[in-house]
Amino acid sequence: MSTASSDAATDSAVPGEQEARPRRVRRLALPAGVRPYLAPLILYGVTKLVGLTVFAFLLEAAGDYRKKEPRFGGGAHWWDVLATWDGWWYLQVAEKGYDPRPLERLDPGGLFTVKQNSVAFFPLYPGLIRGVSEVTGLGLFGSGILVSVVASFVAAAGIYAVVSLLAGARAGTIAAGLWAVAPGAGVEWAVYSESLFVAIAAWCCYCVMKRRWVAAGLLAFVAGLNRPTSAALIGAVGLAALVTLARRESRREHGVAGPVYAMVAAPLGLLTYVTWVGLSMGDLTAYFTLQREGWAHYFDFGAYTLDVLGNTAVGHHNYLFAFSVPDLLAVQLVLALPFLIALMLRKKPPLVLVAYTLASIVTVLGTQQMFGNTPRYLLPCFPLLLAPAAAMSRLKLPSLVVFFSTAALASGWYAHYVMFELGIP
Repeated sequence: MSTASSDAATDSAVPGEQEARPRRVRRLALPAGVRPYLAPLILYGVTKLVGLTVFAFLLEAAGDYRKKEPRFGGGAHWWDVLATWDGWWYLQVAEKGYDPRPLERLDPGGLFTVKQNSVAFFPLYPGLIRGVSEVTGLGLFGSGILVSVVASFVAAAGIYAVVSLLAGARAGTIAAGLWAVAPGAGVEWAVYSESLFVAIAAWCCYCVMKRRWVAAGLLAFVAGLNRPTSAALIGAVGLAALVTLARRESRREHGVAGPVYAMVAAPLGLLTYVTWVGLSMGDLTAYFTLQREGWAHYFDFGAYTLDVLGNTAVGHHNYLFAFSVPDLLAVQLVLALPFLIALMLRKKPPLVLVAYTLASIVTVLGTQQMFGNTPRYLLPCFPLLLAPAAAMSRLKLPSLVVFFSTAALASGWYAHYVMFELGIP
C-alpha cells in the first residue's frame, strides 16, 4: 500500500519539476589510447610556453633585433626572429619552390666558393608549410610556426612513448619535459625542421621497438626527405632489421618480409632527393659540394670540434664561426656527452636507439659547422634523456615542480636568446 502511495506521489509531481533538476554533467571522456599522453604533453606545452615568454621579454628588453636585417635575425616584431636565418630559406622554398641551376662559382679567396642555393634545404618541411598555408589560409610564416608547434607535440609524445616503454610512464613524462628545456630547444617552435624530424625519428624508433617494420620503414623514408642527418636514423633502422634477420628466433617470430621492407624503404627518401639535386644541377655530387663550398659544412672527422675545444680551453677564438657565449655552452654540452652516453648504455636500451644516438653524435662532432649550434644539432638525440628521466622519476612532485619551473625560465635565455641573438641558429 505504501509503495502504491509512493508511486502515486511520484506520478503526481508538479510538471516540469524533473526538468528543473540539475542534470549530471558528464566528463569529457578521452580515448583510452590518448589519456597516457595528456600529462607529458601538458608538461611539454607549459614548459615551452614559459621559455618562449622569457625569450620574448629578453628580445624586447635588449631591442637588438630591430637593428638587424629581417633575413639575418631581425624584424619588425620579436616573433619575426623565429623565421630568420634557416627559417628564411625554408619560407623561400615554400613560396617559390626550388631553382636547381648548375653550381655558380664565386671569386676565389673567400670563405665560400660556391653561391648558396635553396636545394640545400630538404623539401618535406617547406612542403608542409605550403600545404598548410593553402588549406588554412594562413600566411607562410604562420603556417611554418603551426607545423613546427604541432610537430613538436608529436615529437614529445613520441619521446614519451619510447622512454615509457623502457623506464615507465613517469620517466616518459619527465623526458618530454626535459626535451622542452634542452639546450637548443629554441628551434622547436621556430621555422626550423628539427621538431618535424624528431617527431618522425621518435616514432620510427618506437615502431622498430614494437617490431612494426612497415611503419618504421615508411617513417625512415619520410625522414630522408626532411634532413640529411636522417642518415643516422636510416642506418639504425637498417642495422636493427639486419640483426633481426640474422637471428633465427627473431626471424621465426617476426618473419622476413617486414625487416627486409624496412631495410629497402628506409634510405629511398634521402637517396631520391640527393640524386634529384645532382641530376638537376648537372653534377651528382652537387648537394655535397654545395654544403662544403656554399655553407662550409662538411665531415672532417672531428678536426673542427677539436680546434674549438682547444681554443676555448685557453680563452682564444681563432677558429671559424666563433661566437663566445653559444660556443661556451656548446663546449659544456660536449664535455657532458661521454657521461650521458655511459648512463644511456647502462640502461641497456634497444639497438636501434643506441645506433641512432651514437651515429647522430658522431655526425655532429665530426662535421665542420657552427659550433655554437651543437646543442641544436644534438636535439634529435632524445635517447640521451632516458637515464636522467629515469633518475628524476624517483623525485617527489614538489622537487619536479621546482626543477621544471627553474629550467623553463632559464631556457628562455640559454635555449632561445643565446642561439637566436648571440649566435646564428
